[in-house]
Amino acid sequence: MIEKIDISGSNYKLSESFQKYVTKHIGKLDRYMPRGSKKDIVTKVVVTEINKEHNNKYEISVAMEIPGGKVIAAKDECSNIFAGIDIIEAKLTGQIRRYKLETNPHLSKKGLKNLFIKRK
Repeated sequence: MIEKIDISGSNYKLSESFQKYVTKHIGKLDRYMPRGSKKDIVTKVVVTEINKEHNNKYEISVAMEIPGGKVIAAKDECSNIFAGIDIIEAKLTGQIRRYKLETNPHLSKKGLKNLFIKRK
């Protein structure tokens, strides 16, 4: 579980249930990280209310700072903040997997292809 998650709201008051939801869903993304960088990940979540007159549009942005200077970020606009967190979780999962393929040489695409080739 990612321990350092900073959740803030701009023009929006965060509820306790939303904070728990973010901690649960974004916090579990460390399982996809390389082992050496799991403990030092810093995550910032910012929720901004865009359409204040009608209270129906939010912008959610998440930035994960990984040791070594790498930042993985995702942003989404939605009408339901809980659904927005689910979308961002999927975006971040894909980016983290690409990052892991780049950093671990034994997981290269060429090596993965060799696993699925039938040998005669």
